[in-house]
Formats: sequence, structure tokens, C-alpha cells
Amino acid sequence: MSGIGKGPIPAKDLTAEMLKNRPRASNPVKICDTTFRDGHQSTLATRMRTKDMEWLAPEMNKCGFYSMEVWGGATFDVAHRFLGEDPWDRPRKLKKLMPDTPLQMLLRGQNLVAYRNHPDDLVDAFVEQAAEVGIDIFRVFDAVNDERNHERAARAIKKCDKHYQAAICYSLTQPRMGGPIYNLEYFVKKALIFQDMGADSICIKDQAGLISPYDAYELVKALKENLKVPVDLHTHYTTGQGSMSVLKAIEAGADIVDTALSPFALRSSQPAIEPLVVALYGTDRDTGLDIEQLFKCGQMLEQIAPKYRDFLDTSAMSVIDTGALVHQIPGGMTTNLVSQLRQMNALDRLAEVRQETARVRAEFGYPPLVTPTSQIVGAQAVQNVLIGRYKLVSKEAREYLAGGYGRPPAEISPEVQRLILKDKAPITCRPADLLQPELEKVKEESKEFARNIQDVLIYALYPVTGARFLKHKYGLDQTVPDDWKPPYAPKALEEVKKEDELIALVKAGRLTELAEKLAAEKS
Repeated sequence: MSGIGKGPIPAKDLTAEMLKNRPRASNPVKICDTTFRDGHQSTLATRMRTKDMEWLAPEMNKCGFYSMEVWGGATFDVAHRFLGEDPWDRPRKLKKLMPDTPLQMLLRGQNLVAYRNHPDDLVDAFVEQAAEVGIDIFRVFDAVNDERNHERAARAIKKCDKHYQAAICYSLTQPRMGGPIYNLEYFVKKALIFQDMGADSICIKDQAGLISPYDAYELVKALKENLKVPVDLHTHYTTGQGSMSVLKAIEAGADIVDTALSPFALRSSQPAIEPLVVALYGTDRDTGLDIEQLFKCGQMLEQIAPKYRDFLDTSAMSVIDTGALVHQIPGGMTTNLVSQLRQMNALDRLAEVRQETARVRAEFGYPPLVTPTSQIVGAQAVQNVLIGRYKLVSKEAREYLAGGYGRPPAEISPEVQRLILKDKAPITCRPADLLQPELEKVKEESKEFARNIQDVLIYALYPVTGARFLKHKYGLDQTVPDDWKPPYAPKALEEVKKEDELIALVKAGRLTELAEKLAAEKS
């Protein structure tokens, strides 16, 4: 391993008794743990309840992680929409239980934690409140890597004296890094721009697990040679390359890597932390983490995991999506395409839609396939195949082509732009420059059910489901929404245990006993 030096004690000389008190490595790689955010967002549809995190948090705090990602992404939406929880409570509670571990969140730039661009006054208010409830590190990304969509959030983060981590969405136009767009120069230039904007660290955000090990090495090496700030690699295990890519990134000098505890790792989540810890024993990049403490936390997670099993994708035997290596379409996007085609009784046209997806993406300026661009490109590809090319165009696609989502990595097809926009000229400014302030307006609209600024922001980001949650929170509507119950919400462990007992009776052929048990439950 040419990129990793020797540690204080060679791995061959480390006995089990020496591990806990082994000398600190000269350059330990830092670990961002994603278990409480991306770990369950990627494997269990973001359904982990705050009370389960609270139970585990004191032990997680003992692990010694550089940071723990606990908020942002889809958690704000799912908490109030499906779990009946106030999303602001989660970081507030975890901060008290994990005082020694910096808390991290994922912020979608001007989209915040929703799906549209928000005016600057909402961005300022949201960041201020996020810092107030305990967020220390803000990882900010934009779906088209337009740095202008970082500007306001970055300014607000720095004003709160918090850590601004600028994330660059990793993408490809061919099987490996290179070509005219997503090449080494592109990523280094973007990183330098973000560093000049005041980024405290740079993250390569590989949301689809597309980065290959040697590309990870080359990219991290180049970033370390050109940047003054730390470099973090965030990848997913989706294509099966995750652990290899993380190890090569560490060899190249990555300061931080993202991993999850093994029960919530692999599949479309992050690489597992436990084997990485052991792999780095005896090197100058040894994490210094205690494998026994990690194992303890993993076992605790296994105890509550069964209540979430209905959200685990078991549609295939393989835990990786090798199809993404072939067609470059992330697994989640493929799932959406399949769902749309199934609804239209056109699943037999999936191969055509995949080809059309590549064509639409090229015409749209090769955006990274991440929320919301993956949904926009995918939906348009489906419509093009089933109805005819650009016969039907969504509101979001029109807005994208008009510059409403920002400046994509490559030029949008002028022919497609003219076809859709007609005589309307696309905007060239920062999209949020055209938005009017909203904070006072949403305060007025929500005054009957919002008691503080955090309530107002829930409503501002999610007017329909946010208002529903707040009315229930304050007793204005006692109806428990169906969305807060199974199958949309997790079951209790007692329910899972009953299910297992019934299934065991069926498998054993004890149908009479099963009937008696069901009758007893009804009575």
C-alpha cells in the first residue's frame, strides 16, 4: 500500500489485549458516521424513529467519531410526514445525549431540506435555527453543482460560526472518470471555487456509488495537492465499489471518510466502519476507534432493527446494483422508472427508457442524477418514450430548461430549449435572485397553528403536511393520519414478534393452532 505508511506498532504485533490502548497513529483518518441519517435513509426509507436514536446515542457518543450525520436530507420530510415527529426535536435531543460528538446535516443548498428553491430570508432563518438546535457541520450540495446555489447558505452558516462543508456531486458520462465534462479538472476547479467561497472542508459526494477505487485515489490525490482545506469522501455501496474506493481514498490522503455501522451499511448505504477499522491496524491512518465499542453499538442496533424490516428492499438476492455499472443510472432512479412504467402497463419498455434517459440527460446539460434532477430527467424520459419526444413536458422540466435550477455542468441543447420555451429567454442569474421574501408571509399564513419560528419553517417548507402535523401537535386536530401508521410508519417490536410467531405456525403446518391464535386475538 504505497499511499499508507507504517503505524507505531505493526499489525502483526497487535494482540487483542493491546488494541484498546494502541498508540495513536500519526495521521488517523477521521470518520463521519452516517447511521442516524444516510444509513437508514438509504436502507430503510428514512424511517428510524428519534426514540431509537436516543436509546443508542450515549453509546454512539463513546465511539470517538469525527462527526455524526444525524439530520437533513429526507429526515425533515419523513419525520413530520410519516413518523408524527417534530423534525427540530431530533438534533436538539441528540445534542444533549452526544455532547462529545459534532453533529452534521445535509443541506440541499437553496432547496434546504425540501424540493424547491427558497428565498434568501427562509435560508437565513433555517440555518440559524439548525445551528440553534445543535448542528455543527453543514454539508451543502446543489443538484447541478452550481456554486451560486451555495452562496446564501454558506454565508448564513459562517454567520453562525459553524462549519461549511461544500459538497461536489460526483457524476460520470462514461464508465470511469474522464471525458469532456466530469474529468479531474472539473472536480478540482469546483473544489477551488468552493474553497474561495469560504468552505471549511470539501466533500466528494458520490450519491450513486459510481466512483471507482483508482479514480477515487486520483481525485483525492489531486484535491490534496491543490487545496488547503480537508477532503472528505462520501460514497455509497450501491455498485459494490464503496469499501474499495474508501480505502484507496485513504491511501491518497483523504482526511475524512463516511461510513455506517454494519446493520445499516452496504446495499445502497455507506461502507461499513468495522472492517475498515481492522484493515487500517498497524498503519499511520489507523482510525483509533475501538472495535468492541462499535460492535456493541451494532448489536444494539440489531435489537431494534426488526421493526424497520418492512422498509428493507428484498426484491433481489444481490445486495449491490451491478446494473448501475452498465447504464450509470442510480438504483433509486431505476426504482422510480420501474414504478412509473408499471403504473402505465409499459414495463416492457424499460430498456427504451434507459436509453432515452441518457439522451435526455445529455440534452439537459449532463446534470448529476441526484434529487431533484434525477426525477426531472427520469420522468421526461418516460414521457418521451410513451407519448413522443417532448410532446408532454412537466412544470419542473420547463423550469429546469429555463434556468430555474441553476447552471448545469454542460450547455443545454438549444434545440430542446427553443422547442419547450418558445420565445421565452432562459434566466442567467442566480435563480433565488428572482424570489421574493416569504418569511413574513408564511408567518401570517400559519399564525393559527405555528407557535414559534421553527413551526413556521415546517409550514414554509411543507405547507400541506406541515400544517397537518402542527395542527395535531397543538391539539387543533386530534385525527391521527393514516400516513403515521403502518405500512407507512414502522411497526412496534411487539407487532413484529406476533408476525414472526404466526409465520412460524404457517411454516410448520400448524394451521389449527394458527386459527385458534387468530380467533383469540380477535376476541
